[in-house]
Amino acid sequence: MPKLPKKLLQKLEKRREENAIRTPSLHSGAIDFSSNDYLGFAKNGKIKMAAQSIMANQDIFNGATGSRLLTGHHALFEQLETLLATYHNAEDALVFNSGYDANLGFFASVPQRGDLVFYDELVHASIRDGITLGLAKSYKFKHNDLEDLAGHIERSRGKGSNHGQEIYVVTESVFSMDGDSPDLKAFAAYCTEKRLHLVIDEAHATGVFGNGKGLASELGIEEQVFARLVTFGKALGCHGAAILGNLSLKIYLLNFARSLIYSTALPPDTVATVLSSYEHLASEEGKKTVESLHDRIHFFLQKKREYGLQDVFLPSDSAIHVAVLKGNKRVKRCAEMLQGNGIDVRPILAPTVPEGHERLRICLHVFNTKQQTTKVLRLISKFHHG
Repeated sequence: MPKLPKKLLQKLEKRREENAIRTPSLHSGAIDFSSNDYLGFAKNGKIKMAAQSIMANQDIFNGATGSRLLTGHHALFEQLETLLATYHNAEDALVFNSGYDANLGFFASVPQRGDLVFYDELVHASIRDGITLGLAKSYKFKHNDLEDLAGHIERSRGKGSNHGQEIYVVTESVFSMDGDSPDLKAFAAYCTEKRLHLVIDEAHATGVFGNGKGLASELGIEEQVFARLVTFGKALGCHGAAILGNLSLKIYLLNFARSLIYSTALPPDTVATVLSSYEHLASEEGKKTVESLHDRIHFFLQKKREYGLQDVFLPSDSAIHVAVLKGNKRVKRCAEMLQGNGIDVRPILAPTVPEGHERLRICLHVFNTKQQTTKVLRLISKFHHG
């Protein structure tokens, strides 16, 4: 086969020199403190059986057979989108194949030439990539810093005519690489006052906050948010995502979001699994599972204090907890030590995060025991203080 071009080989070699080369790894069978399956739904037998029951009662193909706008649309999509709108207190919902596809489609098509997009400096790569594909000008603001955002917006409005200009403010309710949250109430109030379009990525809050409905729901600000992204591949234990907004936004995205128009749709069995996961989440058992997750989070925070690790970990009340251990070599050594003790924790290396901010990303789950959680923190403490 033809060789890889020299320029690409040089980029790979540079990654190796930085000790930052990426490779996939098989599931090791170790204690899971790494996956996004916060509620354990990916392993839930009841959800699997319910999805199989839905499929058995549907006269549809196993495969999608085409895009949503051709042959890939079926009744399960309509059931799911109705459920999502009701559950998340939105006017409507549109399902995409993944959170990446949803953000790419939204930000590449919604902000128009002459519009402005202001985004938190730590938003997900899918948001950045979507903005890059779009026609609007974009500016980042300091992480979770409403004052910095306001300054940027006031300066942009003072530069001349802004007739017909729309401004979009983009943040996340739980940041995937930090586990923290902005003051969403303050952001929503500011955007409402200034008539800005607030967009919130709720990927890591869905299933965790607001009895599973997300942080915007917990705070009661749904009506102040222009669009919300929810994903099914994390706490819901499935695959796919949806944009929540009004009916006009849904119709617009169906006509202009290229990541939806030109993609083969999710297969029916995946949609059936998402339906089953949401039905389980809304049940009494599902609500108790969410409560159990928060018990695990509170226990982790308590033990973190006992081991004197407050300065190592970034502040977080979510299921994501981050220990900053500067340097790719150092954080990889700590991860390898944990893995050698039967604990699946992965290092997050530069350039995924900025150099000097390398970290362990620890995800908490309902199935993690107190003994397992204590072991993780005890070993990190020994590594850090030793």
